[in-house]
Amino acid sequence: MEIRETHRNDYTISTDKNKLDVLSIHKFLSNETDWAKGIPIDTLETSIENSLNFGIYYENKQIGFARIISDYSTIAYLGDVYILNEYRGKGLSKWLMNEIMDHPNLQGLRRWILLTDTAEWLYKKFGFTKIPKPELYMEKHNPTVYSSLKTNNLT
Repeated sequence: MEIRETHRNDYTISTDKNKLDVLSIHKFLSNETDWAKGIPIDTLETSIENSLNFGIYYENKQIGFARIISDYSTIAYLGDVYILNEYRGKGLSKWLMNEIMDHPNLQGLRRWILLTDTAEWLYKKFGFTKIPKPELYMEKHNPTVYSSLKTNNLT
């Protein structure tokens, strides 16, 4: 897939996996989020390898991230979206979402999925809504999977 980059002043959004600061992403996701708290770095690396990734950078320092899991024809899952606290309030998350939603390989999809309890106001601007028929939705969810991996790795 073709690498895409856009620039605004000293900021860059890129889909180039080679630019990603995996240690920085890991530090934020494993320590600052509820959804990926404690994620092992090898699990994160595998998730990055199998996703379309969007890194956001200030003067080449990684300050944000998002990734898409998709078949590029019918469905996409948006996950791991963040901007570091000190860079929030500058319109960067809206710019990042614009870049994601405008990506040529993500056009014409029947369904987008997002699980979030933050920034609902942002995602609504891009057409995300609450599930109209939650009774149709099913999931298999293991919120302690990363802590059980650590336990299993110690034994």
